[in-house]
Amino acid sequence: MNASTLAEPVRRAATTPLPRTPNLHETDPRRMRQVLREYFTSTFDRYESLFETLATDAAWYEPPITLRHPLIFYYGHTATFFVNKLLLTRMIEERIDPRLESVFAVGVDEMGWDDLNDAHYDWPGVAEVKAYRDKVRALVTRLIDEAPLELPIGWDHPWWAIVMGIEHERIHLETSSVLIRQHKLAYVKPHPAWPPCTQAGEPPENTLVKVPAGSVALGREIGSAVYGWDNEYGRHEAEVPAFEASRMLVSNREFLAFVEAGGYAQSGYWEAEGDGWREFAKAGHPTFWRRSAEGWQLRLMTGEVPMPWDWPVEVNYHEAKAFCRWKSAHGGQPVRLPTEDEWYRLYAESRHGAPDGETPDANLNLAHWASSCPVNRFAQGEFFDVAGNAWQWTETPIYPFEGFQVHPIYDDFTTPTFDGRHNLMKGGSWIATGNEAEAASRYAFRRHFFQHAGFRYVVSKHIKPAPASHYETDKLLSEYAEFHYGDSYFGVPNFPQALVQLAVAELGDAPKRSALDLGCASGRASFELARHFDHVTGVDFSARFIGQGVALARGDSLRYLLADEGELVEYKSRNLAGLGLADTAAKVEFFQGDACNLKPQFTGYDFILAANLIDRLYNPAQFLEAIHERLNPGGLLMIASPYTWLAEHTPRADWVGGFKKDGESFTTLDGLDAILGLHFQRLGEPRAVPFVIRETRRKFQHTLSEVTLWRRRA
Repeated sequence: MNASTLAEPVRRAATTPLPRTPNLHETDPRRMRQVLREYFTSTFDRYESLFETLATDAAWYEPPITLRHPLIFYYGHTATFFVNKLLLTRMIEERIDPRLESVFAVGVDEMGWDDLNDAHYDWPGVAEVKAYRDKVRALVTRLIDEAPLELPIGWDHPWWAIVMGIEHERIHLETSSVLIRQHKLAYVKPHPAWPPCTQAGEPPENTLVKVPAGSVALGREIGSAVYGWDNEYGRHEAEVPAFEASRMLVSNREFLAFVEAGGYAQSGYWEAEGDGWREFAKAGHPTFWRRSAEGWQLRLMTGEVPMPWDWPVEVNYHEAKAFCRWKSAHGGQPVRLPTEDEWYRLYAESRHGAPDGETPDANLNLAHWASSCPVNRFAQGEFFDVAGNAWQWTETPIYPFEGFQVHPIYDDFTTPTFDGRHNLMKGGSWIATGNEAEAASRYAFRRHFFQHAGFRYVVSKHIKPAPASHYETDKLLSEYAEFHYGDSYFGVPNFPQALVQLAVAELGDAPKRSALDLGCASGRASFELARHFDHVTGVDFSARFIGQGVALARGDSLRYLLADEGELVEYKSRNLAGLGLADTAAKVEFFQGDACNLKPQFTGYDFILAANLIDRLYNPAQFLEAIHERLNPGGLLMIASPYTWLAEHTPRADWVGGFKKDGESFTTLDGLDAILGLHFQRLGEPRAVPFVIRETRRKFQHTLSEVTLWRRRA
């Protein structure tokens, strides 16, 4: 087989849309098999037809850009993905071709515009990869036809891997089309299955449309009837203030004004990151624009055409952002890109007046052409192209919804992008199909990344920062986050919660005006105490620990990684609302402080908790001798500790107990009695309260903390 010609016939014209994402709650197994077979074969066929646009052998093996593999990789990669995921779900037991599946396993993540991929690979021939794809096609169709099937198909169903593989190939259908568009023109050729739009003209003036204030409620449930990637699951709700938005996407003509005004030469319109990209790329106009003797040309996937001025301009985030700053500077209005929440308000407004269940037509899902089209071609409510034609950059870096969890067979689909450097694009393009064409989809790319992406702008003085996407990776902080707010293990109750319940039972009807949580760490006991006290102060020596409590009180989610095994991790997220503690936040404040040298302001408390603290103090006796000064007469002190005295924390001479004194064992309880007895009455006998700290999936610390209660004498 010649590398530039594929033997498979073209099975579908580009004007015939691909099947939409199927309903996985189908109740008839025979019907479900038929639907998935069509969904798989139509995708597999269309993907192969895309590579028929390559005109030379070199087109397969020369990377279109230095930041990506050559196209031969992507031709084989999507097939290998099926095999890898089917192995993980035990739908198959062995590989088809271990050598090729090693070559095609992992792609290049374009992390920086100056990250050059100089690696050398011994790529296989096109015919060999085509034969491999044929084997994968036969394997998947056989599984769809014959493998045991229980309905419905859900998140944890083995067949989820089949749907995941199809959706993954549909993503690469689009990203590979971008790479073909970035290839040398001599390396590609027109194809009857991929005809571009031929409509072009001058666009009407872009005007602003008012969007009223409203609310958004986003997120899928695990039991949803259609496929979604991990970042779509969970919950996010927000109130969005009123704003104005451009009726149409920014056209090539509208963007030309920025180019002709010298926008690419003026660093003041570019943020620091964008300015670095601009200088590195030596950019002077959009990447798909071409200068010629006849005037501006536009590079399409397989050819160049005279500039269609009424098509959407296709740029990266930095260029879109710079245009907005230029327009704002010259128009005197706060022009910017929309947030993700604002896009959903646009989407809701664009559906007003449409019959129930009917979606307005759009240049989406390969339903019309293999290119963009005029920005005033597809009306959707008062807007055009809220969905379809070109992706739309937003101001929002991708972040996890509340309740986010990775999928066990693809745990790194989204998590590498939770870094504040990958911005969401919404709406889909002409080649966005399957999940990409769903309004609920959430795709994010580095801000210098090129896709079939443009933008529309909004005018608003309000912009709410996106929720934090950072996951705590420090081992100790993550373990304590789980210890305080995570799951219970081996039937052992949450330790801070158990201590507060003991204290409240002992307090009875005593005053509960204020409480002090000394050594509060991540702050769970502080919030639990606030269920019962009017005001709670949490104090810890570590600013990093109290930072977790401060973030939770602010309304943020606490996100952290837990070690699973080796380099594998589990992603966790917790917030006060999910723990039933949202109403306590206003009654809690946190301070960094030294328990052995507290500031005078920390006084007048009805209850003081010192949990797992005294055996970590540099001078515990000093703390114990003065703590009564912080407590109201009749107030209660709770001390909990496993008494794990270590010289690295407390000099041996300053241990309260745990040593021989006058030849006899002198316990920590003996030391507590001796020191606290001057100002306190011990209430009853000590109690052992267990706690568990998770280190890995299979390694835990199980500890007993001795709890004593002390009432301050009047």
